[in-house]
Amino acid sequence: MSTIHLTNGDVAAESLRAALAEAGRDDRVHALRDDLAVGPLRGIDDVAELRANFWDRVSADTRRDFVRECREQTAALETIARGEANLVVWHADSASDQLMLRRVCYHLRNSPQRLNEVRLSIRDLTDPGAWAHSRKDRATSVGMFAPAVLQARLPDAAPISVLRISRLALEWQEVKHANGETRRWRDNTFQSGTFAELDALILDRITDGWQPAARIAADVMSAELHFLVSDTIVLWRLRELAAIRRIRLRGDANAWRTLELSSALTPCPH
Repeated sequence: MSTIHLTNGDVAAESLRAALAEAGRDDRVHALRDDLAVGPLRGIDDVAELRANFWDRVSADTRRDFVRECREQTAALETIARGEANLVVWHADSASDQLMLRRVCYHLRNSPQRLNEVRLSIRDLTDPGAWAHSRKDRATSVGMFAPAVLQARLPDAAPISVLRISRLALEWQEVKHANGETRRWRDNTFQSGTFAELDALILDRITDGWQPAARIAADVMSAELHFLVSDTIVLWRLRELAAIRRIRLRGDANAWRTLELSSALTPCPH
C-alpha cells in the first residue's frame, strides 16, 4: 500500500522530500499550506471562502487567487481522506502544526487505521545555533528541521490510536467553535488570543525615531507567544496600525527591504 506524508507548509514538505529521496523512498509528500494558528476557523471545512477572505486581507500579493487555493486545499484533503493510502502526519510543537494534526484526524476519523504520525520537538533540533533554541516557549515546526534529521526519524512513524484520533478530532471541532483570532499551543491545550495582543507587542518596541521594520518584526516573531508568527502576519499588522495612525510607515509597505516605521508622533521630514 502506498504512503502519503502530510506536512504543515511547503518548507517542511521540501525538507521531507529531500529526506525521503536520500533514503531511496518514493513516498508522496503533500503540504497543507494554511497557517491555522491565525484567522477565523468556524466553517473552514465547509466554506473555502472563509479562509480565502482572511488571507486576501492579510496578503500583499494581489496576484494570488486565495479562493482557488483554499478550494484546492479542501478538495485535496477530502480526496486523501477518501483514498486508501497510509498517511503519516509530521508535526512539531507549534500551534499550527498541532492544529493541522487535529484537522487531519477530523477528516480521517472514519478511517483511523490509516493514520500514523512522527512527533518532533526542540530536542530533535540538533543545530545549536537554530533561533528556535532562544524561544522561551520552545515552539518548533517541522519546517525548522534539516532533511538529515527527518530522514533519521522516518522509522519512527507510529500508528495513532483510535481513542486519540477521536479526541484530536473533537479538539479540532472545539477550536473551530471557539473561533479566536489567534491560537496558542500551551501546556498541551489551545488558548484563543487576539490580533490586538500582537499589535501591543509591536507598539511596545517602537521608538520616536525611524527604525527598520524588519528589526521590529524579528523581535515580535521571536517573542514568547506560544505560536509562530509569520512575517506576512507582522507586515499586515504594521499596515493595519498605520491605517489607524498608531504608527507611521515609510518605504514600500508590502516589502521589508525599504520599510521603516516610527511612533505616530514622529514629525514628517521636511
